Amino acid sequence: MRVYVPLTLPGLAEAHRTGQLGEGPFTAYAVTPALREWYRSDDIEELEYAALGRAALASLRLLAADPAAPRRRVVVAVDVADGAASADPGRGPERDALGEVRLAGPVRLAKAAAVHVDAEDAEEDVAAAARALDAADEGDDDARSVVDGAEDHELLWFATQEIPQLVA
Repeated sequence: MRVYVPLTLPGLAEAHRTGQLGEGPFTAYAVTPALREWYRSDDIEELEYAALGRAALASLRLLAADPAAPRRRVVVAVDVADGAASADPGRGPERDALGEVRLAGPVRLAKAAAVHVDAEDAEEDVAAAARALDAADEGDDDARSVVDGAEDHELLWFATQEIPQLVA
């Protein structure tokens, strides 16, 4: 199963240093039944792109909580055993929980398939979106538009061999 782990660049540097993603139970994103129902597609590539988008939003939330981190969203795509990730069936199709899964413990970074990171030219929009997140969550349409501005930037794909250059 492919899961998408939201991080920041300092989080990616820590994962590179330790060789693992996460500690104890942690949240990632994947193609879940609720995401399939919400997205209404059978195209696995479209569904995985939607899960990646959910992880990118979670990365933005991590950035909002860490003002010292460079304003670039980071998502690590990693392959785990099918039973390693579980969706919370009690959360159902809540929009905030779409695609959310829990991993019971750390995952070796060596299992990563790719890393997705914002380009440098996205930093200004990502910074504005991180500042606007709380207001957007409270229903402010102008703030939601600012958050959407960051989502307009496609995350770039990097091979795992490029992680040292990304965190340097």
